[in-house]
Parts: sequence; structure tokens; C-alpha cells
Amino acid sequence: MMDDDLPESVKKCLDVLDENVEILANIELALEDEKEDVLTPGMELHQLYDMTEDVAESSKLKRAEANFARRQTEDSL
Repeated sequence: MMDDDLPESVKKCLDVLDENVEILANIELALEDEKEDVLTPGMELHQLYDMTEDVAESSKLKRAEANFARRQTEDSL
């Protein structure tokens, strides 16, 4: 069956599925990266504080990216 034969709503659903597959693949890669993270014993307090700030910023960025992707998906439907 040709792509042109598909109704527009089905095409949009397929696009959303494609995006979600990509998001899931990125999550899988992130989880694999986390497995490689190693705790470093004997860190100074200021190093721990800096690391905590980095994690918080990273978390905010990921949340912003997810919200942006969700809004784009909602707008395209």
C-alpha cells in the first residue's frame, strides 16, 4: 500500500510513533551511560555541591526537552 493511500490521521499517528521510538532509544542510551557512572570516594564538599548543581541542571534540561517534544506532538495532531 502506498503512503499516499493512508489517511492524514494515520500518517500523524505513525509520525508520533516514530518520535516515541526515538525518545525510547535515547532513554535506553542514557540508561546505558548511567551504568558506566562511577562514584568517586573522598570528594570534597564543594565538589559534591557542584556535582549536585550539574545533575539538577541536567534534569531541568531533560524535562524542558520532554515538555517541548510533548507540545510539538500535541500541536501536530
